[in-house]
Amino acid sequence: MSVLRADPTPADLKIFLLIGQSNMAGRGQVEAGDREPHPRVFVLNKELAWVPAVDPLHFDKPERIGTGLGKTFGMVVADARPGVTLGLVPAAFGGSALDEWAPGSPHYVNAVTRAREALKRGTLAGILWHQGESDRAPDKVATYADRFAAFITQLRADLGAPNAPVIVGEIGRFAPNEGPINAALRSLPARVPHCAVVSSEGLPGRPEEPEILHFESPGFRELGRRYAKAWLELK
Repeated sequence: MSVLRADPTPADLKIFLLIGQSNMAGRGQVEAGDREPHPRVFVLNKELAWVPAVDPLHFDKPERIGTGLGKTFGMVVADARPGVTLGLVPAAFGGSALDEWAPGSPHYVNAVTRAREALKRGTLAGILWHQGESDRAPDKVATYADRFAAFITQLRADLGAPNAPVIVGEIGRFAPNEGPINAALRSLPARVPHCAVVSSEGLPGRPEEPEILHFESPGFRELGRRYAKAWLELK
């Protein structure tokens, strides 16, 4: 039995699954504009209810969640496609490595479960992935493309959408030793059909200890615009 509650959301949502680690979950400071909803952008919340999409979208680590890229992505796509209503499905988890997203893992199962619930109200229009900070070690970088290709192939199959667009973002260029993993991320469109990579060039990081890993709020919003542009061009 569905646990979705009665709400005004249309039944023809374009569904986007938001997965990866903390920079997908959102770690920016929430400001007034981040709390202003778009009339055609909804989010599937923790309780599996559709509500207007405002930051923070995610709930992986309540003490750390904040502004991310998802809301801006949704607003830009909605404005570019006036007849479309979007449904965002947050399922990222901070600190997670790619291997923690392998089919059958808790993060994978959670994402698939939430996406399937969302798909009762629409069709899968895209998968947004931002991850890599936890895979910067040389041995992880060397196998990243192979592991990601296998993961996304199974995810598409499990969601019944073998051609669903996949948008991947570079990790912040401010992160220590970001070069090799960003090169691996940029290689993914050659391995994964219907995949595009978004640059993080010029986006500032938030000073943290012991290392800078997260974007600042303006960077998250710009990243959302870049993801939207990539999806619109890929479509």
